[in-house]
Amino acid sequence: MPYDESVPPTPRRRPLFAAAALAAMCLTAAGCGAGGGSGGAQNLPRQGSSGTSAAPPSASKNTPAPEKTSASPTPSASPSKSAPGRASGPLSGKTVVIDPGHNPNNHLHTREINRQVDIGTTHKECDTTGTSTNSGYAEARFTLDVSHRLRTLLQAQGAKVVLTYDNDRPYGPCVDERARIGNDAEADAVVSVHADGSAVGNRGFHVILPAPVRGGAADTSKIVEPSRDLGTRIAGLFVRDTGSAPSNYVGGNTGLDIRKDLGGLNLSTVPKVFIECGNMRDPKDAALLTSASWRQKAAQGIADGISSYLKG
Repeated sequence: MPYDESVPPTPRRRPLFAAAALAAMCLTAAGCGAGGGSGGAQNLPRQGSSGTSAAPPSASKNTPAPEKTSASPTPSASPSKSAPGRASGPLSGKTVVIDPGHNPNNHLHTREINRQVDIGTTHKECDTTGTSTNSGYAEARFTLDVSHRLRTLLQAQGAKVVLTYDNDRPYGPCVDERARIGNDAEADAVVSVHADGSAVGNRGFHVILPAPVRGGAADTSKIVEPSRDLGTRIAGLFVRDTGSAPSNYVGGNTGLDIRKDLGGLNLSTVPKVFIECGNMRDPKDAALLTSASWRQKAAQGIADGISSYLKG
């Protein structure tokens, strides 16, 4: 649902790649397999935007049974917001910024998160509350949990990992600050982790890519192509590692979507994508998103995509 902003999606372009094309690219560049696993402050569900690849595996076939959801995020390698990876490893010398979407306490600070911020082409809300499953599992809890798992995986490969926030502030950060953190870190890649809040029956994941945008402080001309490469690799490897299919409601079954209304993308000067890992309002997707074992697979898929991109 509400990525980092809550304005309705703008009309979308046709998807970048057909599923078969992405599958071929993934097999060639990243060694993908055939799948194997298993805003205003508002809580109203909203359709997201999308895109992916690879001959989609059957989502229902690989859907694991729901597990008990843990209230607290998975412990990470370091409590700090920024931490280096190992002294050596395939990603040594690389900096990755992980942006956990929303904040569990945003709903307690509606005045602050409703404040308008400049995203270059227009003004948007500082942040939104995010969505939740029907049982009350908040998107902000999901995103922080997956981000912690992702950080551990990337650090194990030697990457320096920075989180835009780590449950260390009462609300936010605002979307412009989220972009600025990645820019200031001179990140080699930035991924914003989310989950959607669409209608029942809308299933699957999608990766959001920046559109060509120029206006005010926004200029994505230098990051559109590398972000497309990053997003395509994440999409293909997310299919392989999770067994989840690309979104059936946005992106034309490619798992890829392009947006020009998200401040987190518009203001980025480094390669950046968003990933909507599934639809929290659909019971079948919610069973995945609330499963600790599936969240580990989701983190692995994102980590493998980032690693593939950084290794070239």
